Amino acid sequence: MTEWLPPFASGKIVGSYDPLKKYLEVARRRGREDLIEKALIGDDDLRLLRELTYRRGVSVDSLMAAFESRFYERVDPHIAAEAYKSLGFRVDDEVARRMLARILAGWLIEAGEYWKLYKLQSSWENG
Repeated sequence: MTEWLPPFASGKIVGSYDPLKKYLEVARRRGREDLIEKALIGDDDLRLLRELTYRRGVSVDSLMAAFESRFYERVDPHIAAEAYKSLGFRVDDEVARRMLARILAGWLIEAGEYWKLYKLQSSWENG
């Protein structure tokens, strides 16, 4: 697990938040405050998370899929690729965009546990 965690993150789903940290740094360096705001958890994200988790039996996988597509639209592919490149990864823009959207989705789901919307369980806890 990474040392840096964004607010309300636990690291239970996202193994490393380093790409997100780099993405925010690159966006700030380029004067793209709009991208920083889009990459942060917002009230609409939390509202949707509450709606989706209100129904019993929703899986982490289905939440991840729902929020990955939501965050995908909010991630700049060029900035994402630059962030991954600065960490030593060679990925194209679209792959970097998808990977960062997955991190953002995981962060939101971790935050949901912090706000006590549910308790995340490890696979070994499920029996």
